[in-house]
Amino acid sequence: MPTAVLVDYIDQHRDRFGVEPICTVLTDAEVPIAPSTYYAAKTRPPSARAIRDAELVQDIKVAHKAQPRCLRREEDPRLAQP
Repeated sequence: MPTAVLVDYIDQHRDRFGVEPICTVLTDAEVPIAPSTYYAAKTRPPSARAIRDAELVQDIKVAHKAQPRCLRREEDPRLAQP
């Protein structure tokens, strides 16, 4: 399981259970994550890839919003099957 997914899960439940107990339960369930891994992921700056991905998401949203309507395959005459 990706570390980012585990970190998000821990963030959702850390106020109620604490980081260390959650990590223990996850590790016992064969989803290993150490508390130090969690804390390292929280303090690490975003990677160049993550920054670029965020920019691309914004570009995609702008392009999507500019498109008044997307045709389904059945509606687009260029994609119609003979």
